[in-house]
Amino acid sequence: MARILIIEDSPTDTAVLTQVLERNGHQVLASTSAEDGIEVCKREKPDLVLMDVVLPGMNGFQATRALARDAGTKEIPVLIVSTKGMETDQAWGMRQGAKGYLVKPPKEDVLIGEINRLLGTAG
Repeated sequence: MARILIIEDSPTDTAVLTQVLERNGHQVLASTSAEDGIEVCKREKPDLVLMDVVLPGMNGFQATRALARDAGTKEIPVLIVSTKGMETDQAWGMRQGAKGYLVKPPKEDVLIGEINRLLGTAG
């Protein structure tokens, strides 16, 4: 079981992701903005972050970069889960420090497989 922080401004997407994660034995933390998510990440030290890109205020690319550059959070893998599915978006997300990139809505087996890959656990 991992502690996973969801940074997502859509209550529907948060609920769907939470159900999938909890069904697969994970503990979920949630935040509705990048700024708050960064604070939660620093305070709670989750095992992994699921990051939306389109957020109010700071976007998910900026938040990913902030987490990747912070000494206290740089070891926490960020998996971007976004509707922005173009190759350029994915490449940019990885350049900001994300360890993976999935397009919404991700299939449950793909999402869990990617989480397991990033956490180094067998699925």
